Amino acid sequence: MTTQSDAPVATLPDEDPAPQTAPAATESGVRAGAEGESATPPPPRRTGGRLRGALEACAWSLVGLAVLVGLWLWAADGTPELPTPLDVLGNLGDLLSDPFYDNGPGDKGIGLQLLTSLQRVFTGFALAALVGIPLGLLMGGNRRAWQAANPVVQLLRPVSPLAWFPLGLVVLKDSPQAAVFVIFVTALWPIVLNTAAGAASVPEDQRNVARVFRFGKVAYVRHVMVPHSLPSIVTGLRLSMGIAWMVIVAVEMLSGSTGIGSFVWNSYNGGDLSEVISAIVLIGGVGFALDMFFLWLLRIVGGKAATP
Repeated sequence: MTTQSDAPVATLPDEDPAPQTAPAATESGVRAGAEGESATPPPPRRTGGRLRGALEACAWSLVGLAVLVGLWLWAADGTPELPTPLDVLGNLGDLLSDPFYDNGPGDKGIGLQLLTSLQRVFTGFALAALVGIPLGLLMGGNRRAWQAANPVVQLLRPVSPLAWFPLGLVVLKDSPQAAVFVIFVTALWPIVLNTAAGAASVPEDQRNVARVFRFGKVAYVRHVMVPHSLPSIVTGLRLSMGIAWMVIVAVEMLSGSTGIGSFVWNSYNGGDLSEVISAIVLIGGVGFALDMFFLWLLRIVGGKAATP
């Protein structure tokens, strides 16, 4: 049986082995010696070295922020309409002094605007995970499923997120629900492809163990495929959440409904660039916190973040 060279395919225990698409190597932290020797534990971590590394990372982060503020001051000096960092800092303090006030549909605090956007993002993201993870496992574990679904995924994946909004609006007849639909479609593809890559990269020795114990398909998926694919699944979830949080701002600006994107657009139309930049800072802070959560989750499941 021949396979396409570019398709990540994993086989169940009762099928012929398929080519691997990615090496599956993990480090347990314990070195096994030669036969008859005891295992050698890893050397203890030095607290001082970790602290020094954290301080060094913080120092370089401050350098990056200082460069950004310097460029901002230089741009503001040549553009009188652009607020300075001190102007934005004062406006940000005003926004955060009462973030949850509600004076009607067109006058809500910045906290409520962020919560509204997060609710839409989490709803669309959850739907994408519920569909994308099983579909990715199926594509990575079954050759025919990959051949059937991959062309559709590759056809729809490059479509701009905003192109889906009119379709969602026509079908759902509601701007907030159409925004959730856009998030669902946008977040779906990274989850599907990363899950499929992880499911297709199950090592041959794990397949052989499954054959020895006569695992059925359900047991193979539960005890072999899913545990091995967890780092890839979490990586796909992390990418999808980042994309979803970026897209919601543009969708809310287009829909004109409540949310942080609508807040940015209304502030721009009102000529208040300090509020626009304050919202940008808050959007970046929330996105950073979400990314840190998925990095922590990735470490929990045994994956490695793509860092130098």
